[in-house]
Amino acid sequence: MHLENVVVDAIDPQTLGRFWEGALGTETLTDEPQVFETRLAIADGAFLDLCFQPVPDPDAGLRRLRLDLAADPDQAEAVERLLGSGARRADLDQDQVPWVVLADPEGNSFRVLERRAAYGDTGPLSALRLDVGDPRRDREFWRWLTGWEPVGTSGSAALRHPSGRGPLLELCPEAAPRGPGKNRIHLDVRLAPGEDGDVVAREVAERGGREVHHDWGDLPWRFFADPSGNDFCLLPAHA
Repeated sequence: MHLENVVVDAIDPQTLGRFWEGALGTETLTDEPQVFETRLAIADGAFLDLCFQPVPDPDAGLRRLRLDLAADPDQAEAVERLLGSGARRADLDQDQVPWVVLADPEGNSFRVLERRAAYGDTGPLSALRLDVGDPRRDREFWRWLTGWEPVGTSGSAALRHPSGRGPLLELCPEAAPRGPGKNRIHLDVRLAPGEDGDVVAREVAERGGREVHHDWGDLPWRFFADPSGNDFCLLPAHA
């Protein structure tokens, strides 16, 4: 298995997708009325796709997965560039922190970080920050699920692609247990050829997660929740 997608619910997938493509300097994969996809290269052919899908009311979703951007070369310049492309300020009364909080055109908050050694070689996307009930426990769950490896950063339980490049997946202590509803941004994991989805589903349950059954018709992927209830999808192996 490998981590393949960051999926974002959107009212206007094209507008939101183009904003993030400009913010990250990524490559367009799909630009259609119902979906916008853009690819972030990591290393040695590895990648992470950002997929923007239409929903009638993304504001109903939970914001438990957020993105951190690298400020390259200068934080103030990066902030002004993002504001000029459709972001807005969303500072949360945080004094003397090494980041600036912005919101994208549909209200998803994200941070623009100062350049820091802990986020060296990440590229334009520094981190994916996921709220969880038990960071150490859930780090082991996501380590098994994605194949990403633990890294040491101050005050976090974090994982990174085995190449040592690309963004961190940071498991952050949640302010409150996950409530009802769907995560507005979630992750997709894809099976490798020869892996059995039923076997993976059983191990998800053994490791504290669960399969989630929705009445959304016949889809080629399966829905799950991690031990903290965060949504993720399991995609079939490529033929």
